[in-house]
Amino acid sequence: MNNAEYIGSAIKQFQMYKQLGEQAMAQIPDDKLNWQYNSETNSVAIIVKHLWGNMTSRWVNFLTEDGEKPWRRREAEFDNDILSRKELLQKWEDGWQALFAALNTIASKPELLDNIIYIRNQGHSVMEAVNRQLSHYPHHVGQLLYIGKMVCGKNWKSLSIPRGKSDAYNVEKFSKPKERGHFSDEFLKTNEK
Repeated sequence: MNNAEYIGSAIKQFQMYKQLGEQAMAQIPDDKLNWQYNSETNSVAIIVKHLWGNMTSRWVNFLTEDGEKPWRRREAEFDNDILSRKELLQKWEDGWQALFAALNTIASKPELLDNIIYIRNQGHSVMEAVNRQLSHYPHHVGQLLYIGKMVCGKNWKSLSIPRGKSDAYNVEKFSKPKERGHFSDEFLKTNEK
């Protein structure tokens, strides 16, 4: 895989996780966006605020400034103080916009993947920084889905292969000829807005 193929794949993966998060949040009632299982866990609102803080810090001016910006207040990201779905979704969009602007810069110049950038003074190639966030952001999106399942219960609509449907899904997939494609293509196509 060359650099252009890598960054294209990374962008698709981030797009998929953004859509998964949005589909989870769309199912969660407004009065449950700040719900916490206990004081040691995060609410949907806290998770979104943390993702926003991380994404804007890591990806704004990522080629010229450390990824941990002096203006970031990470501890405040864990205050459960987002008061509305509108505010929550604005932070969500602002964070992803910062990420995708950076990824589009890289996509236009894939050789940037070899550049060294810093996060808390630790050097990373841009590719390593992308990989770091490809493990971090899906981790939190998975938490959004898990919270959604807890608060929605039987009203939750599965965002993957529903329970009891694995065999039928596999029969359908194996009935088609082998083809080359990105694993997110079907999800992204099915879930286009």
